Amino acid sequence: MTYATDRLYQEVAYIAYHFHWGQDEILDMEHRDRRRYVEEIAGLVARAGAEG
Repeated sequence: MTYATDRLYQEVAYIAYHFHWGQDEILDMEHRDRRRYVEEIAGLVARAGAEG
């Protein structure tokens, strides 16, 4: 099974936007690590929204 290209672009954009990491650095990550960062960022964003 291949990972949807659109989904990959979304993950890269999300991590790059929040952590200011480069595309190559993000794409070099294992899939599970990239997904974990996406989940962690989403949690940070949700907590920040709840506080604001």
